[in-house]
Amino acid sequence: MTTRFLLSVFFLSFVTGPLYAQEVDKVEPPFWWADMVSTELQLLVYGKNIKELSVTSESSSINIIKVHKTDSPNYLFVDIDATKTLPGYYNLVFSDGAKVIHKLSYEFKKRKAGSANRQGIDASDAVYLITPDRFANGDTSNDEVAGMKEGLQRGKEYGRHGGDIQGISDHLDYIQNMGFTAIWLNPILTNDQQKWSYHGYSTTDYYGVDPRFGTNESYVQLSERAEDMGVGMIMDIIVNHCGSEHRWMKDAPFDDWINQPSTDYLQTNHRKETLLDPYASAIDRKTMVEGWFVPTMPDLNQRNPFMSTYLIQNSIWWIEYAHLSAIRQDTYSYPFKEFMSDWTCAIMTEYPNFYIVGEEWIDDTAVISYWQQGKMNVDENQSCLPGLMDFPLCFSISKALVNDESWDTGLIELYKSLSKDYHYPDPAQLVIFTDNHDMKRTYVQLGEDLAKFKMAMIFLMTTRGIPQLYYGTEILMATGKDGSHGYIRSDFPGGWPADSISVKDRIGLTSEQQNGQSFCKRLLQWRKNQTTIHKGKLMHFVPENGFYVYFRYDETNTVMVILNKNEGTQELNLSRFQERLDGYSKGIDILSGRQYEFSDALRLEGGQGYILELD
Repeated sequence: MTTRFLLSVFFLSFVTGPLYAQEVDKVEPPFWWADMVSTELQLLVYGKNIKELSVTSESSSINIIKVHKTDSPNYLFVDIDATKTLPGYYNLVFSDGAKVIHKLSYEFKKRKAGSANRQGIDASDAVYLITPDRFANGDTSNDEVAGMKEGLQRGKEYGRHGGDIQGISDHLDYIQNMGFTAIWLNPILTNDQQKWSYHGYSTTDYYGVDPRFGTNESYVQLSERAEDMGVGMIMDIIVNHCGSEHRWMKDAPFDDWINQPSTDYLQTNHRKETLLDPYASAIDRKTMVEGWFVPTMPDLNQRNPFMSTYLIQNSIWWIEYAHLSAIRQDTYSYPFKEFMSDWTCAIMTEYPNFYIVGEEWIDDTAVISYWQQGKMNVDENQSCLPGLMDFPLCFSISKALVNDESWDTGLIELYKSLSKDYHYPDPAQLVIFTDNHDMKRTYVQLGEDLAKFKMAMIFLMTTRGIPQLYYGTEILMATGKDGSHGYIRSDFPGGWPADSISVKDRIGLTSEQQNGQSFCKRLLQWRKNQTTIHKGKLMHFVPENGFYVYFRYDETNTVMVILNKNEGTQELNLSRFQERLDGYSKGIDILSGRQYEFSDALRLEGGQGYILELD
């Protein structure tokens, strides 16, 4: 018997009776590493009728602490103390009384040098978000995989289109040349679902890359190649739910492995406020965290200690195995919050310089900030989560540029959003964006107005936080006007051999698309080396007369950013900004190269943004 995980399982003997046949089929994690900070490891062992087997080690370097029986006859959990373990293979013996059933050769690998001190992403980075199935098809041989429930259906909005890991690898030079320093891939683990498996959020194998994307090895190779090019890898992980076709839905280790496992389907209410609301009812809180996201995404019960350990170990395994720079945690507030604290703290203890960003989709800084590391909460819940997705700022960007200027609409909406940063222990650790895989495209949000698009990009690249662009944003992709996810996640032009348009090679793009692409590239390449933008302070001034002015500054440099929503040429009076302009006589706009002398006022063209490096 073989497994897909580099495990050597040696069959010695088995009982042949039809009711008592015993067989070890799968072990997770499939291997581990010596010299981890945590020396405790818990193996999930799956196989037919193995519940009553005992487990021993042939080596004194592996100390088996305890073997746990489960509700299902087909699982065992084995606790191991690896304090004395060195890199190598160790035999674990599975026995039925005095009769040996199987020997499992389990590997502890040597850690890569510097792994524990890996540097996660931070505000010096710029992230490129990719939906793998819709980005580029670099290997047509994996478009159809025998035995998998869904095949290639490129013509269908919610079908699989054939994008894969090789396609992403083929575009790494484009991503690097644009100026991005990290890539976030929507989930790449196996989603062997009947339909709509392309998006990746219905995991059916937590330790295997979906064969229609590639292999575990090809994913690691992508990560290593990207790292060599100065581009970090961000993995999209989901601990809230799995896919309805996961083995667990037919044979779970424990009866409480899944929340609300009965036939009476419970849908989450999505009311994140109930988790913080001092007046919330117990039933509303329960529905929020125990309800299923959708019928095809069973809700995992992290209060089961074996489930909790399984999910924590799985995340650490992928960090170590795939040389990750960061994790993006999907639906961060939906699991039990006590578990999320345990999960984040376990990862950050193992990797103190790592980065994790949580998705909390809500337009409320008070709710989002609750989850960040360092937040002093009234319920005393403490997290080790470095960053979150800044949805309030995202929503404010489009409103600020689309809505008319008035007392409380227009550019003031950007100002008000940033003014609430006092909620966050560290706002510089937030990921900022104008769209993602679940939202209308930026260009659509802004009425397909190139001038507004450019101002949005200027703001995104110069304000505090870690900027993220969705693939195709740079070429003004305008699909999904109706908000349909299938069309929002449209194919990246040039990612398929027969495409007549190629973003990478700049073939067939309209003049506006080329303009947007060049503009984004210039901003990204400039930002890459601007420590003042990465680490400097931020001071902004209340928008007036269609102008929003803010400064990024440190001890040696000052950058002045001006967003001008006016029509036609307007004068910007500089007297209000003297506390930041004092000592400076001029500034050079990094976009046009034009030098502006500071006197009483600046004459500026309307509908534009300016980034002035002060001298």
